[in-house]
Amino acid sequence: MSILARKNVLIIIPKSQFCEEELYGLRSALKQRGVHVVVLSKSGQEVRGLKRDKFQPDGMIVDWNKQPGVQGKYHAIVLIGGKGAKKSLWDDSIIPQILTDHYRAGSVIGAMGSALVVLMRASLVTGEIPLPREDDTRKELESLNAVCVDIPVTSLDSMVFGQGEDSIDEFSQTILNLIEANEVS
Repeated sequence: MSILARKNVLIIIPKSQFCEEELYGLRSALKQRGVHVVVLSKSGQEVRGLKRDKFQPDGMIVDWNKQPGVQGKYHAIVLIGGKGAKKSLWDDSIIPQILTDHYRAGSVIGAMGSALVVLMRASLVTGEIPLPREDDTRKELESLNAVCVDIPVTSLDSMVFGQGEDSIDEFSQTILNLIEANEVS
């Protein structure tokens, strides 16, 4: 049995207009390696992606600590972007608390594309992050004094930042490598 088979990852998605490539790419890579994946959104109701795909999350963000098969902390928490991140993730009051709590416990924390703003607002970014493609996201990151570089994926300690859908393979592999190396129980 793989060491990853005992690991739990929480993926948080916008309540609408999530990026299908980011979600499906990461979720698939994690599940292929035996990771238990929980996907939550603000409402927990069926959501539509940017390409109109429908997806049913496992529940609501507020119930992050009440998911079947998960005891204690998640080994990683990843935020997925898309146009809906600005409306449902950027100003959410619960997500920064969850992220900070898990970061302090040594969990891997990651975000892609427009969800990078949430990590900046939670004061969890201390280095360079990839330059996102979306104009609104770039402007918001500039206003938060983020240091953006035009590379697909950056990582620092237990933090992983992805540019967006085009970097999903490298992002997913970086997350997997950090989970394997991480000692969070």
